[in-house]
Amino acid sequence: MTDEPARQKRVLLRSGKSPFDVASLEQSLHRDVFATNAGNLIFSDAAHKLLTTPRAEVFSNGIRTDPSAAARINEEFDVFVVPLANAFRPTFERPLKRMTQLIKKLRIPVVVLGVGAQADLRYNADRLKPMEPTVREFVSAVLDHSASIGVRGEFTEQYLKNMGFRDVEVIGCPSMFMHGETFTLQKKAESLTAESRISVNGSHSAVRSHGLDAIIRQAHARYPHLRFVGQNLLEAELLHWRETANPIGAQTSMPTHPSHPMYQEGKVRIYVDPATWIEELRAFDFSFGSRIHGNIAALLAGVPSTVLCSDSRTLELCRYFGIPHRKISETPKNIDPAELYEAADFSELVNGHKERFLRFTGFMEKNGLENTFHHGDRGKAFDAQLAKLALPPAVRPWTGTDPDEMSSRFSFMKHRMDELAEQNALLLSQLQKKAGPVNIKVQPGQGAAALPSAYRRARRVVGRPVRRLLRPESN
Repeated sequence: MTDEPARQKRVLLRSGKSPFDVASLEQSLHRDVFATNAGNLIFSDAAHKLLTTPRAEVFSNGIRTDPSAAARINEEFDVFVVPLANAFRPTFERPLKRMTQLIKKLRIPVVVLGVGAQADLRYNADRLKPMEPTVREFVSAVLDHSASIGVRGEFTEQYLKNMGFRDVEVIGCPSMFMHGETFTLQKKAESLTAESRISVNGSHSAVRSHGLDAIIRQAHARYPHLRFVGQNLLEAELLHWRETANPIGAQTSMPTHPSHPMYQEGKVRIYVDPATWIEELRAFDFSFGSRIHGNIAALLAGVPSTVLCSDSRTLELCRYFGIPHRKISETPKNIDPAELYEAADFSELVNGHKERFLRFTGFMEKNGLENTFHHGDRGKAFDAQLAKLALPPAVRPWTGTDPDEMSSRFSFMKHRMDELAEQNALLLSQLQKKAGPVNIKVQPGQGAAALPSAYRRARRVVGRPVRRLLRPESN
């Protein structure tokens, strides 16, 4: 009689979507698969790959935390793995509280892969003081379910140790370990020229408050093949629909705004899948900007990169991994990317990578997790499955009027109109059952304001971007 094979460990991973979840651009933006920032998918996909072994199957649970799901999670999974970015920040306090509520109800292990605190470049944590009780409660709940908590860098480590926590380990970010223990990188050319392909990235705050707009503007004038790679949902909406409900999208100095020259020249991209993002960056010579995962994507593609740090979350990661960087506050606004390229030294990044990888996988093993590079096929099956998928292209600026270019947009709009109309009919039916017949009449002069909500919402979605796109240009 032979022994039955051991049951696979079922790993629940906090991530916006599985790497193998394929959706159209319209569906991806509607669902917000990257939880407002595409950089989240870089480290969640890396975690998914690392955790996939012959003895472990990984499932994505989505980003939104539902404490009422605790009983189901306890029943169906063996461990809950939580990769995080700058979660210790005031604007994330409410989601952090919900996550704490969930963790307290779980009976299975909970492992945090690289959480970070966000402060300024001086590592001043004063702005985090009001949310300290929330952070303390979260970390305590995690440590009740694991041997230690993994943090992104030196600042977050000290921040938690100042609260009295001792089981804190600096492990960086899973994204840098997507390729395992080896990391090779070399400059393709001795120096950049006007023909070099350069990728630039940056947040709205870096553009608005730190002078990145001037750096981008001058780089655009010097390098015809410059491309801006955005990361936010609102930026993707501006590219694909030419408008967004978020007021921050009105910032005209961002290359993702329809009035910006780089938008009008088609030199902007946003990716809804890391595999496409990394693959397209392989053709570039250099990447720079304030986005940490925008530059990590380039490094994973073998492209030299320099980060212009604007806060602690980027600075501590760059210091830990040896990623070339400068404080954006100390960077001249007329800096030429060629100067950044020439000064970039990747020896610490490359030479120290194996030690950092072993520290990361040691943390995993200490917390009961295997990894594909030591306990599996080194990610070969993961990469092969990913290669078979027909992933959607990058989100590009909507600047043309070609029918083929519009067809997917109109198809999605039509589907949403039908969907909203069906929802509206259901709501009206439920209302009639409770309160009697409901008559919706349009009085003279009221116009669209009195129409059913489904029609109004669909018309709002469809009308404005199309009218704006087809409006004749004025002299």
